[in-house]
Amino acid sequence: MKSARLLILGVAVLAAGGAGYIAMNLAAPPPAPVVVAPEAPQMKLEDVLVATENLGVGAELTSQMRWQPWPAEAISEGYITRASEPDAINQLSGATVRLQFFTGEPIRKTKLIGPGQSFMSSILPPGMRAVATQINAESSAGGFILPNDFVDVIMTHRKPDNGDKSLTPFTTETVLQNVRVLAIDQAIQEDEQGRKVMVGQTATLEVTPEQAEIITVAQQMADRLTLALRSTQDVEDKDIKQADYLVSSPTRSGTVKIIKSGSVTEIGPRS
Repeated sequence: MKSARLLILGVAVLAAGGAGYIAMNLAAPPPAPVVVAPEAPQMKLEDVLVATENLGVGAELTSQMRWQPWPAEAISEGYITRASEPDAINQLSGATVRLQFFTGEPIRKTKLIGPGQSFMSSILPPGMRAVATQINAESSAGGFILPNDFVDVIMTHRKPDNGDKSLTPFTTETVLQNVRVLAIDQAIQEDEQGRKVMVGQTATLEVTPEQAEIITVAQQMADRLTLALRSTQDVEDKDIKQADYLVSSPTRSGTVKIIKSGSVTEIGPRS
């Protein structure tokens, strides 16, 4: 009897446990479905030639270029790709920068001057001329005038001797105003302390054909030509001082050119 009771009790316990397990499974919510996110499509990249450092106007390209992955959809016209020009680095070596590049900017041939091409003539606007004039630190704002600055050209020359010792023997007049500096030819010298400093020897100015005549005459007449640096705030200032010069015209008998502050007017002989 005792054994039968124990057996019945064991069966009851097992039955209760099974019933509880079944009840728990029936009551539990179904597992949430696992959502697998679709893989994002890979962006197509192409190698584009870029500058590895800032390149100023007139800089020579040597090793300042490298290939950089670039989104294919963002490649603009004029960009140089490895697929189209795999030997571009060697081909462009020795070219001159015509317009400034910044670090990481794609190299474009429209901003370069090929090896052997004239740099100065390529940066001159149509109808303009480049004229060089001798300068030094004293006549060029202490050597702080740089390309793309705007200057006034001031001529200092000796007055005719009229015997009056009370008057200064020199006179100074502005012959050109608001002229853009194209280039400064630099020379290295040592100061009194032995330090090397950059001193300009020649300034190349962008002028009109008439202004080229003026500065050529001024160079012959002047004891000194001085470049006065203009503020960036008044490079468009048109209020110029008057300075008159008479130059014989080689093309017309009895004709003179009156040069007034950068403009030239021809006057024929009186009848």
